[in-house]
Amino acid sequence: MKRLVLAIAMAGFTVAGLAAQEAPEVELVITLDVEERQPIGERTEFSADVGQLVAWTRVTGLANTTVRHVWRHQEHEEVIELSVGGSPWRTWSRRTIPAEWTGAWTVEVLDAQGNVLATAEFTVGDR
Repeated sequence: MKRLVLAIAMAGFTVAGLAAQEAPEVELVITLDVEERQPIGERTEFSADVGQLVAWTRVTGLANTTVRHVWRHQEHEEVIELSVGGSPWRTWSRRTIPAEWTGAWTVEVLDAQGNVLATAEFTVGDR
């Protein structure tokens, strides 16, 4: 009888431990550049002649995996895979922004299983 009680108690501890695992924390900003691994020029609106933008991400709670940045504008989509070596980890992708691709843009951060971890929306050109 003691073994059964011990097994039930251990099973309860394991389930509680799994439930206590936190989801990763993800910070995503759209910026003009990165200096010393920090975003420079964070905004939500950019001129049509911006030329290039950066999606900067800090991930806490994930290590030794990959994340993807999915850049979207209208029917255009670009997926960039990025390594996450430790926790916390900073990484970023750069995207050329054609001057004629004005309007609403989004960038999503996806984990290795395709789950959306963060989304940033921004505008290029006149509103």
